[in-house]
Amino acid sequence: MSKILVSDSLSKEGLAILAEHPQLNVDIKTKMTPQELIDCVGDYEALIVRSGTKVTAPVIDAAKKLKVIGRAGTGIDNVDLEAATKRGIIVMNTPGGNTLSTAEHTLAMILALSRQIPQANASIKAGLWEKKKFMGVELFGKTLGIVGLGRIGAELARRAQKFGMRVLTYDPYINMEATRRLGVEVREFNQLLPEADFVTLHLPLTARTKYIIDSKAIQLMKKGARLINCARGGLVDEKALTEALQSGHLAGAALDVFEQEPAPADHPLLKFPQVVVTPHLGASTKEAQEKVAVDIAIQIKDYLISGAISNALNMPSLPAGSSRILKPYMVLAEKMSSLIAQLCSGRFEEFQLQYSGEILECPLSPLTVAALTGLLRPILGEDVNYVNAPLLAKDRNIKVMESKRSEQGDYASSICLKIKTDSEQHSITGTIFGRQSARVVELDGFALEAIPEGYLLVLSNQDTPGVVGKIGKALGGLGINIGGMQLSRDEKGGRALSLLNVDSPLPAFELEFLCRVPEILAVKQVRI
Repeated sequence: MSKILVSDSLSKEGLAILAEHPQLNVDIKTKMTPQELIDCVGDYEALIVRSGTKVTAPVIDAAKKLKVIGRAGTGIDNVDLEAATKRGIIVMNTPGGNTLSTAEHTLAMILALSRQIPQANASIKAGLWEKKKFMGVELFGKTLGIVGLGRIGAELARRAQKFGMRVLTYDPYINMEATRRLGVEVREFNQLLPEADFVTLHLPLTARTKYIIDSKAIQLMKKGARLINCARGGLVDEKALTEALQSGHLAGAALDVFEQEPAPADHPLLKFPQVVVTPHLGASTKEAQEKVAVDIAIQIKDYLISGAISNALNMPSLPAGSSRILKPYMVLAEKMSSLIAQLCSGRFEEFQLQYSGEILECPLSPLTVAALTGLLRPILGEDVNYVNAPLLAKDRNIKVMESKRSEQGDYASSICLKIKTDSEQHSITGTIFGRQSARVVELDGFALEAIPEGYLLVLSNQDTPGVVGKIGKALGGLGINIGGMQLSRDEKGGRALSLLNVDSPLPAFELEFLCRVPEILAVKQVRI
């Protein structure tokens, strides 16, 4: 019998699916403290959570019998995916279950904000009749700026258009054809902010999107504009938003998420009457909760009873007999595509994958899925996985092309990836040395032999005497240790490429300092 711990509330429809099977023993223990969870999780083979339970590395360390973690929802901010993967614990989620609910909640927040509905409701229940106090604004004819045009952003755009709103969008990775089909206008981030009457965020929280709405962004926004965030806490610098509301630069804000949740009772944003807040309700509809609960219950049940794996974030499905060969090449494909994704500027248009050598004897679709996951995860966040990566690429109108080359070339097997955006192109080739060692052997036409791991600096520089020493001296002066260095050039005295493995990341000002070395033409920092 397999024991399952449900540590967050789950709809009765999902629980009923688990209760049907005598092989499954379900315990429901909600609202546990972190220590209480650590103390009891060691008895269970499966753990089902929503957003409330934090599955941290200490929790995973204590879960000696745990085989699978099921997240009833899409985001996995509350699950330490890396720690689970190291322990061989499968992490599953339920992609797409709350898309409509979150889009509708965002629209409800926009309406509540524009018509001051919560404030008027509180006033009349207090025995007042302040009709003149709560003057609203119409949505018709107003401009909505959607930052992030994924599934939720696209659903919101369709609904806003029905209200007669003009819709602008900023998403540097969405294909232009997809935006044309949706009927929205594309803007750069700094162009969208001054035009929009309402700005709404629909982004994952990543290193790139952290505080995307900061004091500088707010100053670019139209005076009297309104900000909505039903995506992730941390996208908005809450101190900067507080100052903008105090000064009157922004007319209001609607927030379903906060950087710290639950939001402290003395949070300064809660004191503003022009701020509408809800306690992370984007996915809190009966329909959405039933769907994700049923989906995760079926997935956990199928895995524990028959070993079937679906919607796994860290365990792709592999055909029998091909696992030993494919697994290291899947790791390679994901790392290489992550590297070139972080080098790219512009919107992805075409992604070409060329396979050669012995791997042609295996099914290639797992390699393509791994590569798409690596390509999209740096820009869309940890929600990208082996299950949804192909669909996300399709949603963004990225043309994916596979080809095979029967001759082996210099290596027993190799993978070549090429990405084309609306402004540039990049290519990368890699192989496996021995049975497990991933190597990049070509980057943008430069031959090298680099390990795609950790923090990398990719430098374009002039091939002149002494430049390597200057790079080393500059990094040494910044306290950055070099773990490995690969050099390549197109011709003597021409352009060169340097790829450095470094022990720690460089903040933006240190990257700018490195660019001051006269021979360096460009620097990009990558994390694999």
